Amino acid sequence: MKQLLVWIVTAWIALAGAATAQNHPVVVELFTSQGCSSCPPADVLLGELSKRDDVIALALHVDYWDYIGWKDIFAKSAFTKRQKAYAAAAGHRTIYTPQMIVQGAEDVVGNRRMDVSDLILEHRKQTLPVALELSRRGGELVIQARAVGSAGAAEIHLVRYEPEQSVAIKRGENAGRTLTYHNIVTDWRVLGRWDGKGVYKARLPLGDARPVVVLVQSAGHGPILAAARLR
Repeated sequence: MKQLLVWIVTAWIALAGAATAQNHPVVVELFTSQGCSSCPPADVLLGELSKRDDVIALALHVDYWDYIGWKDIFAKSAFTKRQKAYAAAAGHRTIYTPQMIVQGAEDVVGNRRMDVSDLILEHRKQTLPVALELSRRGGELVIQARAVGSAGAAEIHLVRYEPEQSVAIKRGENAGRTLTYHNIVTDWRVLGRWDGKGVYKARLPLGDARPVVVLVQSAGHGPILAAARLR
């Protein structure tokens, strides 16, 4: 009887861990630019995705379009570097906008709605090897990542974003248009590395009320193993 009880408890813990891992949002990163005439439809799509609870939509504005006459006010060279790192990890020689990376694992042209939708649905069905929890305690962010499968070496990323902002563009390919952008990433930093075993814990000051996202991503710009958000 005692052995049966132990087996039931063990099975319940395993199932609970699997359920937690399956109940996860899908991360969609859009590499975009205010200077790119093909980007506005993708920016609109990201705005729609930003309203979904099952998606963490992030707009990363790159700086390699700035030379054509309009400097993207949200662009950061670090985001161009991240896009190039994804390309290198996938064996691609070029980068482009608008590009969406889904769950750190799949890339798609950012204005192809059905392709993006299919990829999100595909990744929603997958079980992730890490359960991630975030909470606010006073002015601090509390992070706990727990391995529920084989995770491997990973990095813990902290992302802050601005939910919405409109910009009147005066030059470049989108000259004369006022465009609205959503979930504009303003800060992105790596908090540390984790071996993917046991539990990772961290506490850090938040500083302001902007939404915060934490990603657990396989080292080397691999798949995202877990993601969580506090709005």
